[in-house]
Amino acid sequence: MTQLPSLDEIAQGLQGYDPQALPAGHVNAFLAELVTPVREQESVPLMQALGRILAQDVVSPISVPPHDNSAMDGYALRGSELQASQASTFKVVGTALAGAAWQGQVQTGECVRIMTGAIMPQGLDTVVPQEFVQTTADQVTIPPGLLQAGDNRRLLGEDLMAGQVALSAGTRLTPAACGLVASLGLACVQVWRRPQVAYFSTGDEILSLGEAPREGAVYDSNRYTVAGLVQKLGCELIDMGVVRDEPAALEQAFRQAAQQADAVITSGGVSVGEADHTKAMMKKLGDVAFWRIAMRPGRPMAVGRIRETNHAAVLFGLPGNPVAVMVTFAAFVRPALQQLMGWKAPALPLLKAHSLQALRKKPGRTEYQRGTVSTNAQGQLVVSLTGNQGSGVLSSMVQANGLMVLGHSQGNVAVGDEVDVMMFDGHLS
Repeated sequence: MTQLPSLDEIAQGLQGYDPQALPAGHVNAFLAELVTPVREQESVPLMQALGRILAQDVVSPISVPPHDNSAMDGYALRGSELQASQASTFKVVGTALAGAAWQGQVQTGECVRIMTGAIMPQGLDTVVPQEFVQTTADQVTIPPGLLQAGDNRRLLGEDLMAGQVALSAGTRLTPAACGLVASLGLACVQVWRRPQVAYFSTGDEILSLGEAPREGAVYDSNRYTVAGLVQKLGCELIDMGVVRDEPAALEQAFRQAAQQADAVITSGGVSVGEADHTKAMMKKLGDVAFWRIAMRPGRPMAVGRIRETNHAAVLFGLPGNPVAVMVTFAAFVRPALQQLMGWKAPALPLLKAHSLQALRKKPGRTEYQRGTVSTNAQGQLVVSLTGNQGSGVLSSMVQANGLMVLGHSQGNVAVGDEVDVMMFDGHLS
């Protein structure tokens, strides 16, 4: 088994590391050193490859397109024969259809009617769209100054040349990427194995669906939220339900999760001073750091590794409040799981929007406020809060389409001030 750096070794390389007041910007740097991507590959049929991560470069075996062809319906001719100051007239000597090369010869002053995608007849380099010409019997007349030599022609290999890398390893196969692979005639692709992600909620106050309500207890929403986030990302979920706050039950759950999974996510039991056994069991079974992140919501978080026999799983111990779970997942867990998947994903861009409300903000922490982003009459992006911003209020998260990200050193926000916005872009919605 490869020797992995300990959490202490990772922390020593992170300037200004303070687990009791960790800036949000330091968290991802730490996790980038903690997470080791999966390295098992498999070949899958292209029809089953949507959302998978390429394990190898896709090299084009052919040129795309494989020949010069017409970009539209019209008439193919030699661009050098077009008159600059007067109309040009050509005799139509045939028709080139898509799917087969036209076999005739084209003399000076002649052209060929051509369909979109048809191979350009030998010697011809320009296509005039059919709606721009006047036709009489077997001739077409083209107005002067309408086009230049080479217009409306797709060149051999202008998309990809044979031997060129079409898609790089680490690329996620989107619908467009799958179409590109299909255009190369490839029926299968080599991808990384999907990571296995185990999840369970902790706490005696958590009710599973179907249980009768009882005083002081709440139904487990985090289980369904995290399950959706993990599966939407493209990982395979191991659903372990709710684990009671009992040492034996917790130990069994952690050991089982570490045996089966590449990553383990829990919610609850990581706050400072909580009277439960979750933190103690994390310490017993793994190399774990407990953080107080300078952020709101989502201040408490645990990260590390849980070992079982010869296998180590990355651990993410998230807060118990539902919105804090979603925010910490979006900000930290999602990028870490992308790295685990082998997905070389760019960071989600932050957009700029004008706040429609004044916001109180203390410097020294990053705040994530639920908001609705829209466009005003001037075409500017604007954002407004979606109501109660309490970390247990899921309804305001449902109404939101993005998060206002108020930076670590940022202070109060006035009406009209620009703020950063992280759009959900489908990954939280």
